[in-house]
Amino acid sequence: MVDMEDAQALARLLRARRSIRDFSAREVPAELIAAILDDARWAPSWSNTQPYKIAVASGELKDQLKTELLARFDAAAKLQSGGLLGKLSALLTRKGLPDGDFDTRFEYPKELTPRRRATGFGLYATLGIAREDSAARHCQMRRNWEFFGAPVVMFVFVRQELGAYSILDAGIFLQSLMLSAQARGLGTCAEGALATWAGPVREAFDVPPAYKLLCGLALGWPSDHVVNTFNPGRAEVADMLIPEKRG
Repeated sequence: MVDMEDAQALARLLRARRSIRDFSAREVPAELIAAILDDARWAPSWSNTQPYKIAVASGELKDQLKTELLARFDAAAKLQSGGLLGKLSALLTRKGLPDGDFDTRFEYPKELTPRRRATGFGLYATLGIAREDSAARHCQMRRNWEFFGAPVVMFVFVRQELGAYSILDAGIFLQSLMLSAQARGLGTCAEGALATWAGPVREAFDVPPAYKLLCGLALGWPSDHVVNTFNPGRAEVADMLIPEKRG
């Protein structure tokens, strides 16, 4: 028998969830983190292989990772503006150069670029950041590696041999985790940017060699900052459907 209350609750959770980009300093109890992970472990996966592992950092370890990742972001920013000598120095020292398992830098297909731009423009408009204000845009980008102030950060690793299917399974796992967090009043932000530098994460955790860093996830209590009101919306169902061939 269909429980309409469950269906309506799920619909509300799906529509209410946002990518939270500013968190309060309030800590998340360990038992609450455990409960969310316990919910998410029931996510479906290819042949029930569950080809992902999760590293969780809070407290001093989270702060250490933030420091290390920000240092790399700052070095990369200096590299981009440092001219030829800066680029040569980076090549020699490798400082600031990405060492992630996946390349987080790529060109967006033309078909998808309008949505990406609309989301970016909408976010900066909510924050009151002008398009030409490169310094403010840089600071907002830097917030990714501060985990937007979240007290907890998770790193998602996938088994490389399953290729795209381990990534698919990890995505289903993340959605399950984010909805569980939402149901408990917590906020999340999935961050592909956190896969840019894998070195500090591998130094902090005993990651099995076959697992590759896919993304990070900021977790905590949403603050009252205006950025958390931003809602880019979604395409209509009709825009997703592929029509039948005619004739």
